[in-house]
Order: sequence, then structure tokens, then C-alpha cells
Amino acid sequence: MDKPVTPPQSLFPAPPMAEQERMIEAILFASAEPQTLAQISARLPAGCDAAEALVHLRTRYQGRGVTLGRVGDGWAFRTAPDLGWLMQTERVETRKLSRAAIETLAIIAYHQPATRAEIEEIRGVAVSRGTIDQLLEMDWIRLGRRRMTPGRPVTFVVTEEFLDHFGLESARDLPGLKELREAGLLDARAMPGAPAPEEDDEDDSPRSGQSELFED
Repeated sequence: MDKPVTPPQSLFPAPPMAEQERMIEAILFASAEPQTLAQISARLPAGCDAAEALVHLRTRYQGRGVTLGRVGDGWAFRTAPDLGWLMQTERVETRKLSRAAIETLAIIAYHQPATRAEIEEIRGVAVSRGTIDQLLEMDWIRLGRRRMTPGRPVTFVVTEEFLDHFGLESARDLPGLKELREAGLLDARAMPGAPAPEEDDEDDSPRSGQSELFED
């Protein structure tokens, strides 16, 4: 989460809020990557309140073809979700993830930070180095902090690139079991770590078995 940024002191009054919104709009429009509150604040004149301006700017873009949203700790303009189909002709699929990679990615997303041993325990089979390497090369996962357990194993977490690809602000926005079933994204096959079919659908908490979400 963004930490509060204290605007630097200045002898001159800060620009009007409308002008601050315009400045941030220009910064984000020209940025190839999402910008954090601290990065935006560093570019604005002294006395500006980037946090407040972002709130106003986000409201102003609601319902437009382009929206302003959070991507991890950053802010970025993105095509409105309901208009994504207009861009499909420009999308290039370079490779398709294997089922092992999909399951591994799903487990990391729903159980992060997760170690290789934890992933293997949920899947019930060993995780090949090639599967982890592929996800790392795609920038969908990265190394997290080491576990304070014997051997100090490394953990894996999803990246902002992963969140951006699936239109999520954070991993907390991952759909629950009930949502996946209603959307037809979770079939009747038993997935690693998934609850048994007879379990109550009222439980919307994320589960590792929801890997069908990530088939693109």
C-alpha cells in the first residue's frame, strides 16, 4: 500500500486541484509502467496533494473508455474492462501454458508466499524447474522472502505484471470458488487443493484449485 507522502514546503501556493489532476493525467499517460504515489508526487510542484488528485481523477474517468486504476502499488490508465474485446485482434499469443504451469501459478496466486515444497504438497507431484523458470521468465511470479524455517527455502509470489494481465488491483481481488463456478471457469475435474464438490458454495474464499482462471 502507498505510504502517505508529505508534500514539500513551498513559498508559493500549490496549483489548483484541477491543474494537479491534469499534471497527473499527463504523467500517467506518458508512463509505460504503473507509477506509485511516491513517483507521481516527486514529479509534481511543491505543495501538491497527489493522493487527493488521484481520487478526483479516478472518479472523473469512471464510465469512460479508459479508466484509472490501481496495479499493485501503482496507478495506470487501462482500457475499460467491458471494451477489452475491441483489442482482441491486436493480441498475440506467443505460447500456451502447460497444465502444470497453470496449476503452479494458481497455487502461488492463492497461497502466496508459497515455497516449492508447499506447491508440491498441494499438487501432489513434484514441480519441475522448467515450470518455475517459465513463470519467472514471463514475469508472472518472482522470488519472495525466505521462510524462517530450516533450510531457509525461498518463496514465490505473483508480480504486478500478473495482476495487470488479469485486470486485478491486488491478489485479494482474485475470484472465489463460487464466482469461478458461476462464470464457468471451474470445471468438474478435481484440481490440486480444490475442495470436494459437496462443500458449501457459500465459501467464497480463494482456493488453490482455481487454476482454470489463468487459461488465456
